[in-house]
This record gives sequence, C-alpha cells and structure tokens, in this order.
Amino acid sequence: MATSDRTFTVFGAGLAGSLMAIYLARAGHRVHLYERRPDPRTASAERGRSINLALSTRGIDALERIGLAEEVLASAIPMPGRMIHSPSGELTFQQYARDGKQAINSVSRAGLNEILISAADREENVEIHFDARCTGVDFDSGEASVLDGASGQTRSVPTNHIIGADGAFSGVRSSMQRRDRFSYSQDYLTHGYKELTIPAGEGGSFAIEKQALHIWPRGTYMMIALPNADGSFTCTLFWPFEGPNSFAELRTEADILSFFKAHFADAVPLIPNLVDDFQNNPTSSLATVRCAPWNVGDRAVLIGDAAHAIVPFYGQGMNASFEDVVWLDRALREHPDDIALAFDSYASARKPHADAIADLALRNFIEMRDLAGRRSFRTWKKIDQAAGRFFPESYIPLYDMVSFSTIPYADAVEREKRQIAFLKRLGIGIVVAIVLVIVASVFFWAFNR
Repeated sequence: MATSDRTFTVFGAGLAGSLMAIYLARAGHRVHLYERRPDPRTASAERGRSINLALSTRGIDALERIGLAEEVLASAIPMPGRMIHSPSGELTFQQYARDGKQAINSVSRAGLNEILISAADREENVEIHFDARCTGVDFDSGEASVLDGASGQTRSVPTNHIIGADGAFSGVRSSMQRRDRFSYSQDYLTHGYKELTIPAGEGGSFAIEKQALHIWPRGTYMMIALPNADGSFTCTLFWPFEGPNSFAELRTEADILSFFKAHFADAVPLIPNLVDDFQNNPTSSLATVRCAPWNVGDRAVLIGDAAHAIVPFYGQGMNASFEDVVWLDRALREHPDDIALAFDSYASARKPHADAIADLALRNFIEMRDLAGRRSFRTWKKIDQAAGRFFPESYIPLYDMVSFSTIPYADAVEREKRQIAFLKRLGIGIVVAIVLVIVASVFFWAFNR
C-alpha cells in the first residue's frame, strides 16, 4: 500500500504496540515504534514474570485481520476447560463453552511478542527503536522525551500523532495526568503473584492434563498452571502479600515445603525446583488502572494497559488490548481526514467496555480462588450452560460472550443481567406449574375416590 503523509509514533513494542504498528503500516501510514527494552528476540526473558496468556476469540480476530492467527495458534495449546485440584487431590474438569467444543489457548507471552515484533519489522513503513523509553510528552509542541537505555541520555523526538502503548506505567499517560481535568486511579490488590515451573517429563511429556487450565482454589488464595508447548507448565501463585496464607509467612525451606505439602500436596512432586523458584523469583503486584480521557486532541491516544490495565483473572488483558487496536484502526479508517475525531470516537466508544472487563476480571478472581471449588457453584455452571443449549438463540452464558465472541464487554454484562432475570422468571414459572399440577392432582383424586 502506498505510504500516506501521516506519521504515527507508537511508544511500546509489547503486544498491543507491535500489533498497532502493523495495522497502521497496512493502512499506509509511516510508523516509528519505540520500545524501552532491548530487542526481545535477542535478549533473555526476565525470570519469573511471564504469566502465560490465554488467547481467545477477540485476540484471534485481531490477528486474523492481518494474517497472523495461524502462525500464533500453531504453537498454542487449546484449553477447553479448567481442571480443579481439591486439597485432597481430587480432580474435577469444568468445560468453558456451553457446547464443550470451544477453547481458550495457552500462548507464550515472549513467543507471541517476538512474532509480532518480527511482523512489524517486515513492514516497509515501520521503523523500530529499541532501548528507547518515553519519559514524557509536550502535547503543545509534539516533542517527546526519549531516554536511551545504552547511553543514559535523553533526547527530544518530534512527533505528529502518538499512540501510547507503553503499559501500566505509561510515560505518555503520565504526561496526560499532569493536564487539567484528567481522571486517574490505580487500585492494587492485596494479593500479588509469583511464578513456579512444572518441568516437562521424559520426551517432552506433560506431567498433568495438557489441555486444561489447572486451578488449585483455596478460598483466599490459589495457584494456577498453564501448559507450554515444550511439555512444561508455568504455575502462578496468587496469594496475599501479608497475613494468613501469605507470601510474607514463608521464608525458610522448611516453611515453604510444609505449606505446599499441606495445601498443594499433589503439585509438590511435580515442582522439583519449588524452594529455589519460590525464594528467588520475584513477587509482583496486581493493579487495575482506569483513566479518562484517553486522548489529547489529535496529539496522542492510549491503548492497552496504558489506558486500562486489568488483573489477569478473566484472561482478557491481551485480548482486550488487541481489540483496542481493531477499534482504533476502524475509527482511523472512518475518519481519515480528522485524526482528533478518530481518537475521540475510539476513546469514547471503547472506555465503557474497558471498565466492564476490569470489573469482570476482579469478579472472576473470587470465582477462581474460591467459588470454582464449591459444589453449589459447579451446579450453577451446569444450569447456566444447559440454558445456553436449550435456548441457543436467546441465552448465551457470560463466559461464552466474553471469551468466545466479540460482543462488546459492557453489552455482554447487560445481556447477562437480562438472562439471569429470565432464568428467575422461568424458575418461578416451573415452580408454579408444579404446584398447579399437584393441586389439580389432589382435587382429581379427591373427586374420584
């Protein structure tokens, strides 16, 4: 495609930023893509900070539009449900989709990022700058301050239109925060996360069920495990920082082993480096970021975690960020001669849905760590999915809408409310019908004695 006269500067070559650069280049724009890290294709990954990603319909849709879905899914592992590990070691499989056929896909964050950066690098209109972090933006002049990681020097970079994809601690957003009437909140969970590894078995075999997201729900805390293509599993502990059953409680090797044998007994034999990983891998925080407005005229706009960082418990962080790219690309195509209008329309349309998935992710944390292990919850899930099968046109379980469709998040939440009301009315109707049948039977028996 012929190059347009528009140049976009994308800060952040993570998942959303790299994808955005490809979309912009395919639309004919020039793109300068800046990334604070060294080239991840040649640099080693940071220990204990991967958190495998769950790629689902929204993310796949974004990748399909630029022809990358097949390449990404080639190394992904489908997970049609979650495997619940009880304290006694009993296993219970809970399918995700109402039809039992659809699956979320375990993908490597690092591997996916490399695919996207390489794809962006192949675009003639994209120029990538590594070791270059945005530390601030002057929105009046369009000058961005960029810190060079190798020299430690800060230089001024002229820009036309900026897309801030530089994560939860965005340099672009930090400059927006200094502007009048900019709303911002950053809410941390009392829980953090730490990663462990279940290594592959002999010949790359999987030590536990391959096609499942494994969960050890323990009420106020939990452990999960996602499969990797090499046969290993990346385990993530989500525990309180302080207090009972917390990271702070476990210091010595004896404490760690004793706790795991008491609460995660079936996992202990699977994690040979349990103590070393626990003591040396970082304990990281989890936060929800909300802000508004997402743009400054036609100067800058935010996408992904820079606009709406969410906790990982619905597996939608990456998928939501990829969907941002699709929506922003659509707005730019609809308003090619008015970038400010494009940025405005994208931001105003998208934010309610970002807020909705942030709330759902927090809600799902309780479901995963506590409710998923309860028989009453499992019964409800069966009713929910059965309703979806009996009324396929009018009833879609919330999980299906979020993970297996592109229904906007807030619309899915509103639809769920209507569906729950429908189920309640249906239940009342069934009870009334049963009562009427019983009453009629009594009268029939009484008059025909």
